[in-house]
Amino acid sequence: MIASSSWLVRLSRSLRIWRLALRLMLGLWWDGRRWSYAGGYSSEKRAERQRRTARWLTAEFLALGSAFIKLGQLLSARPDVLPADVVEELAHLQDQVPAFPFAVVQAILEAELGDRCAEIIDLEALPLGSASLAQVHRASLRSGRQVVFKVQRPGLERLFRLDLEVLQQVAAAIQRHPRWGQGRDWVGIAKECRRVLLRELDFRLEAEHAARFRQQFLDDNGIRIPAVIWELSSRRVLCLDYLPGIKITDRAALLAAGINPSAVAEKGAASYLQQLVRFGFFHADPHPGNLAVAADGALIYYDFGMMGQISERLRSRIGRMVRAAASRDAAALVEELQQAGVIATDIETGPVRRLVRLMLNEALTPPFSANVLGKLSSDLYDLVYGQPFRLPPELIFVMRALSTFEGVGRSLDPGFSLMAIARPYLLPLMTASGNGPNDLFNEISRQAAEVGSRALGIPRRLDESLARIEQGDLQVQIRAGETDRLLRRLALAQQAAGQSFLLGGLAVAASLLAASNRPALTAVPLLLALPVGLGWMKSQGRLKRDGRLDQMPGIKGE
Repeated sequence: MIASSSWLVRLSRSLRIWRLALRLMLGLWWDGRRWSYAGGYSSEKRAERQRRTARWLTAEFLALGSAFIKLGQLLSARPDVLPADVVEELAHLQDQVPAFPFAVVQAILEAELGDRCAEIIDLEALPLGSASLAQVHRASLRSGRQVVFKVQRPGLERLFRLDLEVLQQVAAAIQRHPRWGQGRDWVGIAKECRRVLLRELDFRLEAEHAARFRQQFLDDNGIRIPAVIWELSSRRVLCLDYLPGIKITDRAALLAAGINPSAVAEKGAASYLQQLVRFGFFHADPHPGNLAVAADGALIYYDFGMMGQISERLRSRIGRMVRAAASRDAAALVEELQQAGVIATDIETGPVRRLVRLMLNEALTPPFSANVLGKLSSDLYDLVYGQPFRLPPELIFVMRALSTFEGVGRSLDPGFSLMAIARPYLLPLMTASGNGPNDLFNEISRQAAEVGSRALGIPRRLDESLARIEQGDLQVQIRAGETDRLLRRLALAQQAAGQSFLLGGLAVAASLLAASNRPALTAVPLLLALPVGLGWMKSQGRLKRDGRLDQMPGIKGE
C-alpha cells in the first residue's frame, strides 16, 4: 500500500512538472507570434505579456517547492534560455517558506551529531529564518559561544532527485524538437542544474565556502564572515558563529546607531571588487537578506550556499575585455567576446558592434549613471535571448551580483555609483591577469611579434597576388554585411507578401465555392491554404528574428 501511494505521488509530481514545461514553451511560442496580439503587435504589449509570464512562472516555482526555487535561481543566470523579463523576475525569487516543527529540528540534530549534541545547552525553538532548503536556529554552547544552526529540511534529497529526474526527461524531449532544440544544449543545462543543486544539499561544501571566504578577509577589520564550528557540522547541519547586525537596507536604524550609510556602501563595494579582482572567489547572492552591518560599522556576510569563482583564464580574458572597453574599442571588444566563445564567429557582427558601442558610451562617460550596471544587464539580456550568443554562467553571476549590490548601495546612498568606485580595482585587470606589469609587457611583446610575423609575409603575399592578377585568376568579392542582411529581409518580405496574396486568392475561391451548387469543393482551396499558411507563419518568424536587434533602442545605424 505504501509503495502504491509512493508511485502515485511520483506520477502526480511528474505530470505537474510536464504540464508546467509544456505550458511555458507554448506560452513563449505564442508570445513570439505577432498575429497573436489583439489590436496589432507592439513592443509594449509583448513586454507586458512577458512580465505576466514571469510572475506566473515565479508563482509556479514557489508552489513546486525547494528544488524549483533553486532551479529558478540558476535559470536567472541563463538569459540565453528565457526572455529578459522572466530572468529578472526569477533573480528576485524569494524562498521564504513556512518553518517545519521544532521537534523535527531536534531529531535531525540528534541523528546528525549524535553525542555531540551534549555541547548544545540552549537551542531556541523559534527560527531566525526559514527558507526552501533549511531553517536557522540560534543556540548557546557549553563553552559560552553563541552560534546558529542551519538545519536541512527533512526528505529534501529524495524530492530533489525525483524533480531533477523528471526535468532531465523534459530536457531530452525538448532537445529532440527540430526547432526548440536547435542551438541549445538542453540536456547539458539539465545535467549542470542537477550537479549544482545536489551539491548544494551537502552543507559540508557550504562550510568549506564559508571558511575560504572568511580567510580572504581575515586581515580586514571592516568585513566579517562567521566562522565554521566544524565539530558540530555535517552533511545536513551547518554550525556557524552568531554575528548579529542591522539589516543593510535599514537606513534609519544605521543612522540611529551612528553609522554613516555612505561609508557602508563604499566599504561593501570595495569588498566586492576585491572578491572579483583579487581573489576570484565571490558571493554570488548579495541580496539585502544576506548582508548586515555590525554595531561598529563592519559589513557582515551571511549564507554561502551560492558562491562564484572566476578562473585564471577567464580573469585574463576579462582583463583584455576591460582594456578594450577602457579604450572604447567596440570592434576589439567584440573580437574578444568571439574568442571567449560568447559570440558565434559565423554571424554578422555589425548590430553587435553598434550595441557594444552604445553600452560603452553609456557606461564609461562621466557623470556615471546611478544604475548603469542594471541597464547594462538589461541590454545583455535583450541581446542574448533568441540569438546565437552564449554568456558563461560565471560572467552572468558576476553581472547579476554587481547590479544587485549596486541596488543595495543606492538604498544606502542615492548618489552611489559602483562604476566610479571600480576604477582603481580594474587597473590590475588592465595588466591581463592582474599579477603585475610584466603581464602587460608580455602581451605587448606577443602582439608585436604577431605584427612582425605578418609584416614579413607581406612581400610574398604581394608577389602571389600580382602573379594571380597577371594570369587573370584573381577574383575580388565584396561583402557588405548590412546589405546582405537587408537583402535577405527584403526577400523574406517579398515571399511573405506573395504568400499573403495566394492565401487571399484561396480564401476568395473558398467563398465562391461555398456559395455555389457544389459547396463540398470548398475543401480543396482550404487544404491548399494549409501549407501556404504554414509557410507564411515561418516567413513572419524569420523576419521577426532577423529584425530583433534593429528593434532595440538606439540601434538604428552605424
